Amino acid sequence: MADTRLNLHYLLVNVLGSNNVYFQPPSTITMKYPCIVYKRASQNDIYANNSLYTNKKKYLVTIIDSNPDSEIPDRMMQLRYCSFDRHYVADGLNHDVYEIFF
Repeated sequence: MADTRLNLHYLLVNVLGSNNVYFQPPSTITMKYPCIVYKRASQNDIYANNSLYTNKKKYLVTIIDSNPDSEIPDRMMQLRYCSFDRHYVADGLNHDVYEIFF
């Protein structure tokens, strides 16, 4: 299962164009911006014939950038099973939150 998350990680590195991608970062880490922070949110299980047919993990992906007109969110929306959730500003940084099933 870790391979699936690592595949998502590398995909997000590609979207961002740098290695500033963090999975569930501890509060002690100093992040470099722009960056992407992501975490597991839930799982979507689909059953058929009384057994698990397929399941996808849902991740919350947050793009953090000082540029309000960043092109990173546009690249994020090109990903399959990705949808925009919300935008907010905190500490002078723009946060764009997405849900993605992977």
